[in-house]
Amino acid sequence: MINTVIFDLDGLLIDSEKISYRLYRDLLEIYGHRFTVEEYAQNYSGKTGVGNMTSLIEGFRLPITLEEGLSWVKEREREYMSGGVDLKVGVKELLEYLRIHGYHMVLATSSTKDRAVGVLKAHYIEDFFEKMVFGTDIERGKPNPDIFLKACEKAGRLPDECLVLEDSEAGIQAAYSAHIPVICVPDMKRPGKEYEGMAEALFDSLLQVIGYLEERAAD
Repeated sequence: MINTVIFDLDGLLIDSEKISYRLYRDLLEIYGHRFTVEEYAQNYSGKTGVGNMTSLIEGFRLPITLEEGLSWVKEREREYMSGGVDLKVGVKELLEYLRIHGYHMVLATSSTKDRAVGVLKAHYIEDFFEKMVFGTDIERGKPNPDIFLKACEKAGRLPDECLVLEDSEAGIQAAYSAHIPVICVPDMKRPGKEYEGMAEALFDSLLQVIGYLEERAAD
């Protein structure tokens, strides 16, 4: 029986993937490269900053070090997010529903702790999450299952007691490989058929997760 819900952050709780895309696009433009939304969604969405920067440097042969690239992104992200970043539709309604009905909530994000907690605090939702796992807590990022297995471990729950909520193909693959049921609420890209088949359901917003849980509880 599901008693714990594990949340991704970027693209699932907050509308930040478009900012991440702009950061990588603007960095690559400095060196004369074109970078499309489709390429970002396919290869970079849901993955760690370190992994993404490594891929960008190697794939586009950028004349910068990993540290220089990460520093550039960190500085520009503060600027791009200075006006705040919106919550996705249904976030607060779902969190309140889960709290009222006794579900445990865990955050599992590829982001860093200071960034993730800062965003949650800005929207006054950090207290909903009993445990949190960050990209720095694991060795292998998505699509490997490590982050969700770590979330189960921190929560003291078995994989079949949990439900993962994700927006990206990498996240779906990670949850599926961890043997945790996963619901996808797509952000920038609808998952391909292969990934769609790994998910329990594909919803337009987090509000639909409430109905899904109510149906399960009624069975």
